[in-house]
Amino acid sequence: MPGWTFDDEKLLRRMFSADDPTFELAEARTHELMELMVFYKCAMMEIETKFNVLNAEYSLMHDRNPIQSIKTRLKSPRSIRDKLIRRNLPVSIDSIEQNLTDIAGVRVICSFPEDVYALIRALLRQDDITLIDMKDYIANPKPNGYRSLHIIVEIPIFLEHGKKRIKVEIQLRTIAMDFWATLEHQLRYKKEFEFTEEMMQELKECADISAKLDLRMEAIRKAVLPAKIDYSALQDEMF
Repeated sequence: MPGWTFDDEKLLRRMFSADDPTFELAEARTHELMELMVFYKCAMMEIETKFNVLNAEYSLMHDRNPIQSIKTRLKSPRSIRDKLIRRNLPVSIDSIEQNLTDIAGVRVICSFPEDVYALIRALLRQDDITLIDMKDYIANPKPNGYRSLHIIVEIPIFLEHGKKRIKVEIQLRTIAMDFWATLEHQLRYKKEFEFTEEMMQELKECADISAKLDLRMEAIRKAVLPAKIDYSALQDEMF
């Protein structure tokens, strides 16, 4: 599996050997999981391609690109195992497919808040995309100030002998939202340091300043580059 290490494969064998009476059965289950991870990687690539196509079309129609960057992430075997254990769930192939929705992750960094809604609306109109869940932390930020639009979708990948539907987690946020979230994560999760209430409040204020910056930049963009479509109802149409 591209991006995995030898230690990851050793961990896979340990994950599936504890309850297996034979090495051969453990090997077979390890192969099944590696095959499943290939499916997740393919689904992740499909979603990334869809956003690249939308970005190209948007550039042609509106003379600007709404997407600044796209990042993808495939959850590691250790993270998969730890999450299942934390939730008191079986460590099995079926359990992974049924209970985890963030194995494949795609993060889309947009220029402006309205781009987030325009892109996700366009994606969800595609007939091979099934929406599983949506959480709008832009309209309703988390208490710590975190802002982003999270959705879980299911998409088919086509195999040699049929197709399989795979779940992918997608996060969409602006440059300012991503800047704040990235630095907040680096600061808050320093294991040797305990955050104070004052520091958490300072981070929250920084998030609020970042959100105001997004709105001011969007207002300037509208003055400089008037939209060719009406964005005012996009969010209302989605929810």
